[in-house]
Amino acid sequence: MKNKDLAVKVLELVGGENNIQYATHCATRLRLNVKDESIIKLEEMDRIEGVLKAQIKNGQLQVVLGAKVDGVFEEFVKMINISDSGIEVGTFKKKRNPISAGVETLSGVFGSIIPVLIGCGMVKSLSAIITTFGILDAKSGAVIVLNLVGDLIFYFFPFFLAVSAAKKFKTSEYMAIALAGAYMYPTIMNGADTAAKTGIASISFLGLPVLFVNYKSTIIPIILSVWILSKVYRKVEKIIPEAFRILFVPMLVLFIMVPLELIAIGPIGIYLGRYIALGIQWLYATSGIFGAFIFGTFRPLLVMFGMHYAVTPINTQLIAEFGKTYISPAQLTGNMAQAGACLGVFILARNKTRKSGALTSGITALFGITEPAMYGYNLKYKKPMICAMVSGGIGAAYVNFFGGAGTTLILPGLLALPTYVANSFIHIIIGVCISIFLALGSTIILGINEEKDETEQEQTSSTSSVKLQRNVSISAPITGEVKAITEVEDKMFSQEVMGKGVAIVPKDGKVYAPFDGTVEALFHTNHAIGLKSEEGIELLIHIGIDTVNLEGKYFTAKTKQNEKIKKGDLLIEFDEVAIKKEGYDTTVLIVVTNSSEFKNVSPIASGQILKQEDLLIVEV
Repeated sequence: MKNKDLAVKVLELVGGENNIQYATHCATRLRLNVKDESIIKLEEMDRIEGVLKAQIKNGQLQVVLGAKVDGVFEEFVKMINISDSGIEVGTFKKKRNPISAGVETLSGVFGSIIPVLIGCGMVKSLSAIITTFGILDAKSGAVIVLNLVGDLIFYFFPFFLAVSAAKKFKTSEYMAIALAGAYMYPTIMNGADTAAKTGIASISFLGLPVLFVNYKSTIIPIILSVWILSKVYRKVEKIIPEAFRILFVPMLVLFIMVPLELIAIGPIGIYLGRYIALGIQWLYATSGIFGAFIFGTFRPLLVMFGMHYAVTPINTQLIAEFGKTYISPAQLTGNMAQAGACLGVFILARNKTRKSGALTSGITALFGITEPAMYGYNLKYKKPMICAMVSGGIGAAYVNFFGGAGTTLILPGLLALPTYVANSFIHIIIGVCISIFLALGSTIILGINEEKDETEQEQTSSTSSVKLQRNVSISAPITGEVKAITEVEDKMFSQEVMGKGVAIVPKDGKVYAPFDGTVEALFHTNHAIGLKSEEGIELLIHIGIDTVNLEGKYFTAKTKQNEKIKKGDLLIEFDEVAIKKEGYDTTVLIVVTNSSEFKNVSPIASGQILKQEDLLIVEV
């Protein structure tokens, strides 16, 4: 399915733009915060071709798309006019437990900067490969520049997090950047670097100490600061009269926030982060290989629940404190195990399409993107998932036993190997091999329980559902006046994002079946219905513009989802007069949503038309 079609279907099933409060994406997932979860067609979304998994976790709709997420999000952005880093498009309040709220907040803050994290990490990996194999000297200008690129986000982490956190907490991005600038100001940074030599650890501000702390690579101080900024900014705006806000609000907010963050928030965040890092360090030191085995085994569950990015801040803190993180190898071995199990599915699968997909997903997982392997294959057959989890845990325990650790934040895959250290680097290689080949072998031994008729079913489903052998006409589903779809006041339809079609200004409130087929989708508000003809033509009949806001009022369905229909069957009745009184346009939109599968879809009628008269021609 094309990215545009996939984005359209997700938007429709999520309840439209009006139900979206926040939208962003990470390396593999489209992440949406919605106003009303109850109207999401989660099961239908889960069945969309190209969607690996659709789920609601920690108060967020996560649509797992794998490597195509960038393209789908780009199309999604065009339809709801948001920036590619995610933006608030509404407001709502929702009760969540503190853990879910914390995880969702961290995921939201880090989700936007994951591409930069991955990019810088991969550059550091490239630099490590070049120096490890002696291609270039570590002191050469080229390597110095590569290290500069690789360290950018880690050195200036407060600036990146300031922007992302400001979007998450709905406050001024530029004020947030100013707070990050205060943390990274030369007086503070230089003071931290020379404190040991000079013995001067702080300066005084109105009798209160401003500590010299190195905020490079820190995460907790700036996130806490921006969160408090969002509260202070709104309070100050309420106090200052509107005529003077542009002059005094920024001044007062900075006067309050900068000393507050340097005197209290920053040091508290530093110590909090330090103790969290020490706690993780202690956990690994005391539980050793058992702790590594547990984390390595159950990390896929974090991925499934969308909580794996919550580990990123801990890894960051550990690297900032100790120069390395003992958690990272478990992430590496877990990914390698997912790859091995998926390659086992590739060996066992009989269906050529599934075989090819498993091979591609397995190779992708070797380079750190595991969702296609997990959701598309390992979880589907269950046994490969168990094999992958246990194998990843065993690999993690082995690496941990020999002092394995990661030295940078990077997508855990084969290209990242040079960034890992151990008592001897060979143990990193052995741990990876254990994870891959143990998962591969155990999957082959246990099998995948592929159903006997699965091959035939998948071969059938992998081919186009279109059975059109000749041009086919589609009848008008309603009596009225035909007009070009490009004239309607809904960009999704007028720009033919949904597909090609036509519009009818109705003369009555009855919609009839334009062909023999099946009701593929009947929206709970009854304002729209999706049909599929016996030839495979997919048709959307959408009654009115923005009538979803009526929440079903004035609409009555005369059919059910999945019901077989005959041409001329009454599908929906609606009160045209009442809907117009509510201020809505009642124009009926008729769109062939799989237009791309045909040579052309064009109107063959104009002016007044009666129901069941020829309206559209679909050309092979």
